[in-house]
Amino acid sequence: MDKIEHKNVNVSGLSIHIAELGQGPLVLFLHGFPEIWYSWRHQILFLAAHGYRAVAPDLRGYGDTAGAPVNDSSKFTCLHVVGDLVALLHAIAPDEEKVFVVGHDWGAMVAWYLCMFRPDKVKALVNMSVAFSPRNPLAKPVELLRAYGGDDYYICRFQEPGDIEAELAQMGCKNFLKKMLAYRTPGPLFWPKGKGFGDSPDAPVVLPSWLTEEDVDYYASKFDKTGFTGGLNYYRALNLHWELTTPWTGAKIKVPTKFIVGELDLTYYMRGVQDYIHKGGFKNDVPLLEDVVVVKDAAHFINQERPDEINKHIYDFIQRY
Repeated sequence: MDKIEHKNVNVSGLSIHIAELGQGPLVLFLHGFPEIWYSWRHQILFLAAHGYRAVAPDLRGYGDTAGAPVNDSSKFTCLHVVGDLVALLHAIAPDEEKVFVVGHDWGAMVAWYLCMFRPDKVKALVNMSVAFSPRNPLAKPVELLRAYGGDDYYICRFQEPGDIEAELAQMGCKNFLKKMLAYRTPGPLFWPKGKGFGDSPDAPVVLPSWLTEEDVDYYASKFDKTGFTGGLNYYRALNLHWELTTPWTGAKIKVPTKFIVGELDLTYYMRGVQDYIHKGGFKNDVPLLEDVVVVKDAAHFINQERPDEINKHIYDFIQRY
């Protein structure tokens, strides 16, 4: 990890922290919640060793990226974050017309919209966990999610500013990160008020083999400093994002794409998702979708849980381009 270089780039009114290594075509890695650049540590080292320049920013509101107005969730739509990334690419790779993009979780969501808004910037996309979700013009996303999972569905619980932050403070930063990163239950994640993951807030967590105490300590060192509000704001901006993307209703993703999801990933068990992915809807909305990979016995944080397998999937796909 010591080989990975770190710097901050001033764009979009932010000081965006990036971790990077290697020389060659640029591969942009976009993390999810509750993560930072560090979630891509294995991929950065692998791609750099195989002739690529791997770049992983801390997204707006996360880690060592500074300047985001975390008290204003309206500044956390995908339009804002895509704007950050386009400005970042202009600053760090002015001579590269297009780059490779790899996303996971919220990073995958942002990557879909980067490809939708600026397909001219993307050579090819590898997305994980979160499939493309076409805009439903009839209903706001949070209302749809509430109808699906009720008020205790985790995304609905994340909506009220300060509410979930208070519960996370009681649980403790490191304990929450352990519980979240180790989560392997397929199906909806519910967060009843005051009950968190449904067990005692101080119940011990057995870390999976791919996650060390040192890994958790690194994540915690960053979230202890920033808190979780920046990451939660992405969920709180869902309805505003829906409003602002009205002009793109019915738009398709026209970038060569590979999609990877864990067999036990909670996102894979959202209502209708498996039919959408496997029965033609996904291919219709992403016409250049080339591969769909379901990784057996893998959960949500697949790029960390199965680094060797994911590294090979990424490398084999982007080599085509």
